[in-house]
Amino acid sequence: MSALNPYDSFLDGRPVEEIIAATPREVSRLIEAIGPARSFEPPAPGKWSPGEIVAHLADCELVFGFRLRQTLAEDGHTLQPFDQEKWAKSYHGITPEEALRAFKALREWNLILLEDLPAEARARKVTHPERGTMTFQTIVETMAGHDLNHLGQLRKIAGTS
Repeated sequence: MSALNPYDSFLDGRPVEEIIAATPREVSRLIEAIGPARSFEPPAPGKWSPGEIVAHLADCELVFGFRLRQTLAEDGHTLQPFDQEKWAKSYHGITPEEALRAFKALREWNLILLEDLPAEARARKVTHPERGTMTFQTIVETMAGHDLNHLGQLRKIAGTS
């Protein structure tokens, strides 16, 4: 596991842009396979339900988009970490469909940002206070690994892993 990208071990050799572009469709397919009856059921004590996983993906997409844009806009920027467990406390009552709509919209916006981005932009440096100095591209790779991690969780719940 890379210290800069804690989800590096989930990457499977595909281009990261391909992974992040395919994730919304795959999440949608898995939520449909899981069904509404199990959407709010955690797979085990202390684990997030499928709906909470999708809400988390929407929150993270908001954060990733902000980080990507700050990295492009500000020289030597330091990213702000967040506590995902504290953010997850607000997920009660949000349906997977509501969270998925937000995730899809935010992901589409971030994919537009990534289109035709020059190589020098991908090399821009940014600091994560817990992980160190990384590049814009490291954030994109983290997005892809993060997607694959949570897709694996949803596949397991859906029984398609």
